Amino acid sequence: MTTDKKTIALMGAGSWGTALALLLAGKGHDVRLWEFRKEAAARLQKDRENKEFLPGVLFHESILVHWVASRCLVDAEAVVLAIPSQFVRSALAGFAESIPPRAIIVSAAKGIEEGTMKRPSQVVQDLLPFAFPDRYVALSGPSHAEEVSRGIPTTVVAASSSLETARIVQEIFFTPTFRVYASQDMAGVELGGALKNVIALATGICDGLGFGDNTKGALLTRGLAEISRLGIKLGGQPRTFAGLSGMGDLITTCMSRHSRNRYVGEQVGKGKTLDAVLAGMTMVAEGVRTTKSTRDLARREGVPMPITEAVYDILFEGKDPRTAVTELMTRDLKVED
Repeated sequence: MTTDKKTIALMGAGSWGTALALLLAGKGHDVRLWEFRKEAAARLQKDRENKEFLPGVLFHESILVHWVASRCLVDAEAVVLAIPSQFVRSALAGFAESIPPRAIIVSAAKGIEEGTMKRPSQVVQDLLPFAFPDRYVALSGPSHAEEVSRGIPTTVVAASSSLETARIVQEIFFTPTFRVYASQDMAGVELGGALKNVIALATGICDGLGFGDNTKGALLTRGLAEISRLGIKLGGQPRTFAGLSGMGDLITTCMSRHSRNRYVGEQVGKGKTLDAVLAGMTMVAEGVRTTKSTRDLARREGVPMPITEAVYDILFEGKDPRTAVTELMTRDLKVED
């Protein structure tokens, strides 16, 4: 599969944005990478390496780094939003007017906005109504930046209400080590990518408590049941949650040493406070604030999510993790759904 060279604005120079910039530049696209901090942008352009978030991987010579968003967006045919979900609205508000009107918008964010309980697509729609319904794509799946940047085989999903647009993005990103499937279940793909982070926090907590593989297997299975229940209620297709953006991303995020959310949970399980753990991190663990949004969303929709409730209580209500696990284990007995 091939595609013509395109001009791509990669908005966000964290680990994931940098990995995608490397991937796209390596394929021959004209990539402009936006880093909002002026001094950090200058360092990236000079060092040709993201020593802060993705050390050891050198930039392709064609990547240009800017701190002024409008310079990245000139004549962009695709705009990739690699911004943490809680900051998509504020960041996009600052450069929405500079986005070319026919550009395809690709969101690589995985989360649910706190307060509004909106998915990334719904946040973008608030600010870029002209991009809907046919020019927005959600890119999701089991894809740690550390591995993508080093060419480790990875498979993801590009989801859009327009299958034609999803296929364009499929071709833009496809390489022999980065396989992309197309989907029209945008709600399911976005929800799978967001909600698995909550279950990864739960898995990390159990790792921190010293529990074993039996516990982890149960968490992944029952976690997927929670994700599917809420996802289907909100319009996702059941098969999506058994796919790459559902079960695939869930397994990777809950098991990987690269997972920020699993790490945060593990440290909390070992007895550290959430504030102390987050203060020691440079990267964003999307699942922390998504836990609040998911709990609120599940309660609004009347969908039972006991694991999510337990994670919320541990992180934000100070509940003892062992007590929370005991309460999960001793709930009323049920028939497996």
